[in-house]
Amino acid sequence: MSETNKHAHQSDPANRARLRWRARRGLLENDLILTRFLDAHELELTDEEVDALTRLLDLSDNALMDLVLARSEPEGEIDLPHVRALLQRLRQA
Repeated sequence: MSETNKHAHQSDPANRARLRWRARRGLLENDLILTRFLDAHELELTDEEVDALTRLLDLSDNALMDLVLARSEPEGEIDLPHVRALLQRLRQA
């Protein structure tokens, strides 16, 4: 991966806008948590954290809410150290 692509999220306002748009959820609780988190941390997110958040945003609203509220833990394809680390940050938001 080239150095340009490695930092594509933070260097590209369009990529940041897409991430913020994807964070808008049908469940108000998810929307509030994700928006609060992005308001506080969006500009400091690493590429690994952006990947983790993107993976979480691929989940359904209910599955995401269960993870954020610690009613469940990541399984399968999202059971990755960087996803678990970002999830801990979301739970503290």
